[in-house]
Amino acid sequence: MAVLIPFEVPTGNDKTLLVWELSSGPTAEDLQHSLFTVFSQFGLLYSVRVFPNAVVAGPGFYAIIKFYSARDAHRAQEACDRKQLFQKSPVKVRLGTRHKAVQDNTLALNSSKCQELANYYFGFNGWSKRIIKGPYLSL
Repeated sequence: MAVLIPFEVPTGNDKTLLVWELSSGPTAEDLQHSLFTVFSQFGLLYSVRVFPNAVVAGPGFYAIIKFYSARDAHRAQEACDRKQLFQKSPVKVRLGTRHKAVQDNTLALNSSKCQELANYYFGFNGWSKRIIKGPYLSL
């Protein structure tokens, strides 16, 4: 089955994972790196953001991970929920459930994210931003 991946900032809840019960031992930067390493195995990530828990939740962190593809996010959620990914205790992973009364505005990706997306799905790592003028081949 073909999946359409628009060159837009991912906004759908079906592309967003919430990961919590992250250990308070490592730094937020170390957790971000570990999460990126684990979740990028399922597909191209738009972002990995790590936040400290609220005071009432106790020490530790939670993360929001955005995929370009809803299918990749779903596979990652199923594979990683309640697993000891890189820490001694299991983490919880859920698809986003935030509801908005208004429709999300779609934002175009910046050029570096466009290149990253094209390189990942088309398998080419030499895109150019230059406009090339020159002799044309006439058939």
